Amino acid sequence: MKKTLLAAAALCAIAAGSAHAEMSGGTVKIGVLNDMSGLYADLAGQGSVIAAQMALEEFGGNVNGTKVEIVSADHQNKPDIGSNVARQWYDVDGVDVIVDVPTSSVALAINDVTREKNKVFLVSGAAASDLTGPKCSPNTVHWTYDTWALANGTGKAVVQTGGDSWFFLTADYAFGHALERDTSAVVEANGGKVLGSVKHPLQNADFSSFLLQAQSSGAKVIGLANAGGDTTNSIKQAAEFGIVQGGQSLAGLLVFLTDVHALGLETAHGLILTEAFYWDANDETRKFAAEFAKRNRGIHPTMIHAGVYSSVLHYLKALKELGADADGAKVVAKMKEMPTDDRLFGKGQVRVDGRHIHPMYLFEVKKPEESKGPWDYYKLRATIPAEEAFRPLDQGGCPLAKS
Repeated sequence: MKKTLLAAAALCAIAAGSAHAEMSGGTVKIGVLNDMSGLYADLAGQGSVIAAQMALEEFGGNVNGTKVEIVSADHQNKPDIGSNVARQWYDVDGVDVIVDVPTSSVALAINDVTREKNKVFLVSGAAASDLTGPKCSPNTVHWTYDTWALANGTGKAVVQTGGDSWFFLTADYAFGHALERDTSAVVEANGGKVLGSVKHPLQNADFSSFLLQAQSSGAKVIGLANAGGDTTNSIKQAAEFGIVQGGQSLAGLLVFLTDVHALGLETAHGLILTEAFYWDANDETRKFAAEFAKRNRGIHPTMIHAGVYSSVLHYLKALKELGADADGAKVVAKMKEMPTDDRLFGKGQVRVDGRHIHPMYLFEVKKPEESKGPWDYYKLRATIPAEEAFRPLDQGGCPLAKS
């Protein structure tokens, strides 16, 4: 009997040791890659590192006894820099998963490198719906939002309330093109017309010529298919030109909490926008936001930060169940197999195409007199159920959905 117990104990020890040894390099490394110094620094930036740290702390700081480290880098919104960082991380530094990555052109490049190296990519910052469409990968999960969800939230709401002719002011890279494409489809499907568009460079300072083209189009709605500093600059300069006073309206197709903060309620009030998360939704989100803001210079979490926290937490849960991190496709398969559940997004799932499914929310920016205090900026207009919030699986063209 004694020999049997000793043998069983030895087998357990071997099993535990092998599970620990299967974590590549003896450490799990999470790489937060985003814009740390440019137009997306506040909506992602260092805040995403904090969000990943909060997820790790909540999980317990390790996976089955294996240490977890978080590293970070600035991709400067350039695909070549992002790809070089990814290769260095994967090939030399032992990074297992890259998270966040706003700027869709960079994310699409990282998507390819991650698949080549069989690692894991958790997208929170980028929006291009192609990441779960023709560019879908068994190594990638698109967590927070995408251009299809934004178009079907904000775009549909604006058309249905009379904004039936559009002109787009579009950031000239993958994200802007995808957002204009997806919103145009929604506008036309709901009986509206697209009168034209103009492309502007990323991180642009002067929008005067672009706004004049939009103004002269006579469109009821000027759709801002841009983000971050480009969106806030567009809105500020449109106000200077008196565009809204002249009868046209602005539709911010991707507006973040930090953008509204930068604009101020006097300028931003009345904007309709679609988000995946709002810090003031319930007691749990408020608790998270208070802790996050203490660590992030008082800045409250955006939906990107929430998505980093949520995706990292689910990744760690999958590693715990799988007991290994070397095969990225297997880790993502485990993430798809397990239902998602956390205090910011609640219950959800990761579809076969890599799309995380959860509700989206249509908000209106409050008037100054409606705000009860700092960062109290939104009022809820509608909840878009999880089953309606994202593109149907059979419409995306993802090869994984056909297999």
